[in-house]
Amino acid sequence: MSQTPQISKSQEQGVNSLELAQALANQLAITPQDWHRLKGNRNAQAKQQIASALVFLLKDQPQEALDHLNQAVGWLDRSISSLPCPGHHQAKN
Repeated sequence: MSQTPQISKSQEQGVNSLELAQALANQLAITPQDWHRLKGNRNAQAKQQIASALVFLLKDQPQEALDHLNQAVGWLDRSISSLPCPGHHQAKN
């Protein structure tokens, strides 16, 4: 298992845990432009869900954190799949 990179105390000053988690969640978020490319990428989907879970946990919202963690587990154990693109489905008359 790889080690977590260490940051110095001077780098850490002025940045709290929530800000770091939000920055990570933003970095790992799947944008609309990348959705088609990454919709089936289980690692990318799980990373996005885990980062979101951390943000909710740091905001003292454990149920939302658990929901996102369960989604991440679903991606990793293949019990869930991506939904079809909403823009490709039109109601038939």
